[in-house]
Amino acid sequence: MKALKLSVLFLVACSLTAVAQDKKPIEFEHLFDGTFAPENIENVRWMNDGNYYTATAENRIIRYNIVNGNERLLFDGNQFTDAEGDTIRIQGYQFSADESKILLKTDVEQIWRRSTRENYYVYDRDSDELTKLTQSEEKQQYAELSPAGDRAAFVRENNLFWVDLSTGQETQITSDGEFNKIINGAADWVYEEEFGFAKAWFWSPEGDRIAFYKFNEERVKEFFMTEWGELYPEPIRFKYPKAGEQNSVVSIHVYHLESEEAKTMDVGEETDQYIPRINWTRDNDVLAIRRMNRLQNKQDLMLANVVTGSTRTILTEESDTWIDVHDNLIFLSNGEQFITTSEKDGYNHVYLYNLEGEEIQQVTNGEWDVTELIGHDDREYRVFYVSAEESPLQRHLYSVRVDGKRKKKLTTKAGWNSINMSRDFKYYINSWSDFYSAPEVTLHRKNGREVRTIEDNKALQERITEYNYIEKEFTTFDVNGTTLNAFVLKPTDFDSAKKYPVLMYVYGGPGSQTVTRNFESRDRAIWHHYLANQGYMVVSVDNRGTGARGRQFKNQTYKQLGVLETQDQIAVAKQMAEMEHVDADRIGIWGWSYGGYMSTLSLAEGNDVFSTAIAVAPVTDWRFYDTIYTERFMQTPQLNPEGYNAGSPLKKAGQIMGNYLIVHGTGDDNVHFQNTIEMIDAMVAEDVDFETMIYPNRNHGIYGGNTKKHLYQLMTDFILENL
Repeated sequence: MKALKLSVLFLVACSLTAVAQDKKPIEFEHLFDGTFAPENIENVRWMNDGNYYTATAENRIIRYNIVNGNERLLFDGNQFTDAEGDTIRIQGYQFSADESKILLKTDVEQIWRRSTRENYYVYDRDSDELTKLTQSEEKQQYAELSPAGDRAAFVRENNLFWVDLSTGQETQITSDGEFNKIINGAADWVYEEEFGFAKAWFWSPEGDRIAFYKFNEERVKEFFMTEWGELYPEPIRFKYPKAGEQNSVVSIHVYHLESEEAKTMDVGEETDQYIPRINWTRDNDVLAIRRMNRLQNKQDLMLANVVTGSTRTILTEESDTWIDVHDNLIFLSNGEQFITTSEKDGYNHVYLYNLEGEEIQQVTNGEWDVTELIGHDDREYRVFYVSAEESPLQRHLYSVRVDGKRKKKLTTKAGWNSINMSRDFKYYINSWSDFYSAPEVTLHRKNGREVRTIEDNKALQERITEYNYIEKEFTTFDVNGTTLNAFVLKPTDFDSAKKYPVLMYVYGGPGSQTVTRNFESRDRAIWHHYLANQGYMVVSVDNRGTGARGRQFKNQTYKQLGVLETQDQIAVAKQMAEMEHVDADRIGIWGWSYGGYMSTLSLAEGNDVFSTAIAVAPVTDWRFYDTIYTERFMQTPQLNPEGYNAGSPLKKAGQIMGNYLIVHGTGDDNVHFQNTIEMIDAMVAEDVDFETMIYPNRNHGIYGGNTKKHLYQLMTDFILENL
């Protein structure tokens, strides 16, 4: 009955997706030539007086009047060169407190996903002079001005430094930093990747202290990758803790600039734990530290006295699954309260506490998730937040008083809203889009009233209508009583009397979403439109375990990654196979990273419905992946061997039947090439037919030079030949 209902939906929607024959087809080259790339506003900084903001354009920093948009040039990188005569390319900037100086980041060298090395310059707006932050020939990391703007601090070669901008004098804070042993002020690999930060030091509110992480990596085992290209290839070695193995020992310290001494904060005697966040409170003497156990199902919020190093735990949260790490922690100006978010009532909501950890008020409530805590207006006691209250497929901005009253929805158009709010909460910039509407960037007052349009992307919107850029159809599938959200792209000349091949796109990991109402211009999104132009139906389903639908829906995959998610993808494929306009013999699935893991499992477990699968950079056994991510959802291999085996593609290699392409980069520091090597070995042992492509030295994103184009041509040919 459900399949019949869905078929009727597809038939009704047929007329909506029929495209005029005179429209231009989407070509393969459009994946890379920027045809469908939107214009946007880059590197926004709100200025002190509340009347201006700055952004970068054409290697310049421009100040904009909030109300009328009038422009003033503040810095032109094209007019300055470095010691080698190369143009200063602006890759980040920060103002001093009085906005008379600008700290500029340039010559950025990527290390891992978030970590970089770069050079920094200080531009004096009054004298029009540009000065290198430090005279060292070595690049720095994560430089930042102090709150007063008279000092800057940075990391170099695993040690922390600060420099007096008036004299140029440089002071070394730590001296024990050493490659693959001790890191000061920067995150180790696994913290960077899974807790989402690379810079691991922070100025105090008054700028006379620096709180920083110290990672002792000595007990962490090394992983190495081969750098190909030389007669004798070199190994790249780095510390990578795999599931069940030892992590870095992490300690928190506060350096006092006046005394030139560092105090160690008391985070307890246990060393096999995590410190996912530290934050200064409004009090210059108090640092907030969040501490988690190894299994990440218990979190303590601690307040540390930075003078003595003593700590006290004010709030403890526990879960029977896991606790997500977030940045939603705001200390109020009254010095007595703080705001944070929690899933403790089943959905992610905002709560108000006092500094004793006593709950004062649940600020938001309902069967929907708060997805981002924007901030708190101390003058009006209002919280600004983004949520999925309207729909898991949408994001909207709201404000509400801290007592939970007078809630107001500030964004009005259906779709996806991304918010950048001014520091004084008087204005915000909203980037709105929908699945068939290019981003519109507008400036608003805090009450939601639009002030002006910054970027309307009209040219792109007109271009979309000129091409066979296909409107997504959103639908749902019922799988054993659970409703799953999905989108469908149909061929441009869709005819319900014909049968079409189907390619399903999957990611499916914990808390993720692929089914959303936002405009997508990434290469894989345009590739889906290109395939639809070639006569394929492209379908994506958010399986159980994905996000914005509450804790129960998201956390039900605990200790069994890959099991329920795969069941859902297979069940949807089987429902589609029953539809009159679907060629049941030509249903495929593809994905990248977690999605490659899912596509592999789907072909193995669902070889009776899937004929084809592509797996790009897949995990093939969770034992190969890192501690923080894997153990958050699976516990350790020692505690949960059954779960690791049940969700391991390696254990199911012999079940793979049909057309299977596995792709990996040998320089993947995240999901190691080891995953594909072991999968190949297992399939060879089981006499399985498959195809593979290896990209030398390419990381998890598999790009650089002609690589991305080669990859998508490879996948296109594979689909056209096999599906």
